[in-house]
Amino acid sequence: MLTLEIAKQLLAVAEQKARQMGLAFDIAIVDAGANLVAFHRMDHARIAGIEISKGKAWTSVAMQMPTANLAQSALPGGQHYGVNTTNQGRVTILGGGIPLVREGMIVGGIGVSGGTMAQDMEVANAAVQAFAAAHANPPTGTARTFW
Repeated sequence: MLTLEIAKQLLAVAEQKARQMGLAFDIAIVDAGANLVAFHRMDHARIAGIEISKGKAWTSVAMQMPTANLAQSALPGGQHYGVNTTNQGRVTILGGGIPLVREGMIVGGIGVSGGTMAQDMEVANAAVQAFAAAHANPPTGTARTFW
């Protein structure tokens, strides 16, 4: 389960990476049902990025893959051509949305908008790696952990 506390930690990791890059991002975290759990707009992040980041997070869960995979396959002639016109246009085919996976199951997703596709993916990946690392080495000796 993806809790608000976990989502806040992922937002913090993503923001830290964004600050290291000297950029401002919009960051969205959704649960396994693609419902928004947490959102963070850094100071000076683009207003348009609010819906883009939420769309990336939603798409990563709804399509069960990173949105970067759709960027190429949604081109004319590609396997997912036209997918971005489905679901009332909600499917976002820009890189920067990545599912959060635990024990082989998608438990949520992150969507990031504010830089180039590569920069968005880098910020999203920082949070995904922190999520994966926390599950690989969960803290011990506590009754309840965030991860």
